[in-house]
Amino acid sequence: MNDAVRLPNFTTLLDMLESNRGVDRAVTYVDGENSERRVPYADVYARALGILHHLQAMGAQRGDKMIVFLNNNEQFLDGFWAAVCGGIVPVPLAVGISDEHRHKLLRVARALAGPGSLPGNRTLLYTDSKNLERLQALAVQVGETALFDDLKSRSFLVESITDISRPGKLYRPTPDDLAFIQFSSGSTSEPKGVMLTHGNLIANTQGATAVSKYNDQDVSLSWMPLTHDMGLIGFFMMQFANRVHVNLMPTELFVRRPLLWLQLASKKRVTITCSPNFGYRHFLKVLGDRRLDGLDLSPIRQIYNGAEPISVALCNEFMSALAHTGLRHQAMFPVYGLAEASLAVTFPQPGSDYRWIRVNRHKLGVGSRIELNPADARDALELICLGSTVPNTELRIANQARAPMPEDEVGHILIRGASVTRGYFGDPEATALAIGADGWVDTGDLGFLHEGALYIAGRSKEIIFVNGQNYYPYDLENIAQRAPGLDLNKLAAAGVAKPGSPGEELVVFVLHRGSMAEFLPTAAAVSRLINEHTGLEVAQVIPTKRIPKTTSGKVQRHLLEASYIEGEFDAELAELAALREAAGSAAHVSGTELEMRLQSICETALPGKRIEVTDNLFEIGASSLKLIEIHENVDREFPGLIDLTELFDHPTIAALAKHLEGKLKTAPAA
Repeated sequence: MNDAVRLPNFTTLLDMLESNRGVDRAVTYVDGENSERRVPYADVYARALGILHHLQAMGAQRGDKMIVFLNNNEQFLDGFWAAVCGGIVPVPLAVGISDEHRHKLLRVARALAGPGSLPGNRTLLYTDSKNLERLQALAVQVGETALFDDLKSRSFLVESITDISRPGKLYRPTPDDLAFIQFSSGSTSEPKGVMLTHGNLIANTQGATAVSKYNDQDVSLSWMPLTHDMGLIGFFMMQFANRVHVNLMPTELFVRRPLLWLQLASKKRVTITCSPNFGYRHFLKVLGDRRLDGLDLSPIRQIYNGAEPISVALCNEFMSALAHTGLRHQAMFPVYGLAEASLAVTFPQPGSDYRWIRVNRHKLGVGSRIELNPADARDALELICLGSTVPNTELRIANQARAPMPEDEVGHILIRGASVTRGYFGDPEATALAIGADGWVDTGDLGFLHEGALYIAGRSKEIIFVNGQNYYPYDLENIAQRAPGLDLNKLAAAGVAKPGSPGEELVVFVLHRGSMAEFLPTAAAVSRLINEHTGLEVAQVIPTKRIPKTTSGKVQRHLLEASYIEGEFDAELAELAALREAAGSAAHVSGTELEMRLQSICETALPGKRIEVTDNLFEIGASSLKLIEIHENVDREFPGLIDLTELFDHPTIAALAKHLEGKLKTAPAA
């Protein structure tokens, strides 16, 4: 175990906040290329106390749980710190653009009122009127009006808080007190709430600081959402603790304008920034063959890469594309972490070049000894080095009995230490499954140590990583099985990374023994349902004559994934593509002028797809990223008339055009 390192005077988050009052540093909230707001560290503290006064005046008290449900980074952190100052436990939740995020909030609210809650403690909601209205609409739709009404009675709307000159009453926590609850992201089933104490967070900050050597001359920039542990802990708390110049950019702004991320990094002389795998892919896709001339990225010493499986090929492509900007190859910083560890588990040595090994992809099961550099190139899988454990955290590669395994053998990744959670809120069963009697927590990941460094081999629990979020296959299958004629025994969702692919794509296998023409409506319905409820793009809906299962009835998704990668479904997919093309040609009709303008916008965002005015955008695979792009371009032509969420209400070009036409008739003249 590494020696512990302590930041001076910090034992709780409140200590950290108070200690920084006199520091000449600021948090800068970036809203656009030439739009930002600078909030000095001292004002972060004062604003928190002022908002706490209003929360306490409205009945909030120590031990209450407060869901923070806001898009705006500044409002989010104001509410978060106000809760911390009053001993209220913040529960960050992503707003998102689909109903599923609001549905998750209702599930979390129910979980917070469950067995883990102490008598007298209540669940509060810190949000704005717009999000509250949308939450109410969903609650009516899903039959949760009683739960919503109860939550609404304890809702604090940010618009109602104006004067923050009067400070609230501070509560001084101990290191063992609960600091906040990080609910699992992306899942559409009952989410698990990771409990993190003040001591956990300070210990992880100490460990990360000892390796990365953050200092008050650093300048950080992050577009990661503050509801994600890398965004909130890694690129706010850790940076704030080290008195870094913090810059926060809205995630949606990055999605719409990914190149702005590094343009701002150059302008602000940023030294530390970050992105998960999908962010690098999104950036490169928009960059295309262009050069970002005039950028100087030489000050960047660390560009963190984590939160989802890391593609070696994508790292190389990204670094090559930006070599002319002065971005040093050694700046790429692949890391491993998770919420259960308060974030950081392993870091590479700063200043060293990132490295990787080639292993036999077929010899990565638990208990297997890795085979380096297989003779057959088709068997080779590149795995990136994730470094060694940070101080205050231990790591073990273990067998099924949780006993340690030697180097170069694949096993379960277990962690323990001062940074590691004590369990999941109100869920003793999940806690007992994850945490052994000896305190080791099973991360759910598989990996091995090679030359003292960690490499991830796969996952023991089935999770699909898409766009920096994780999704459970069973949850997606639950959504898809609402399609006519389907049930859970007839489909399997999987995340598949083809050789050479920069990331996973979502594929749904459906049991079907009829013709491809008969399968088309089913495929369209599955894509639409998953897209509408989660914002995910389904890459392929594949007909299969069998869903392989174990003798105990567990779906063997890995066999279907392997068949897809080997091309066993290529003929069926080609036939389906031809049928769609033929159907599109037969159904083609000329639309109105407004429909054709919207059609052009959609086809620009979805290159290679022919979109008819009657096509449902969700059925043809318009992911949440694409919807944001479509909305931005619609808003550019028709400013302020269409809200992003209205694309869900009017998912065809014809319906959207009709809705927009009504807005145009009532809009005031320019």
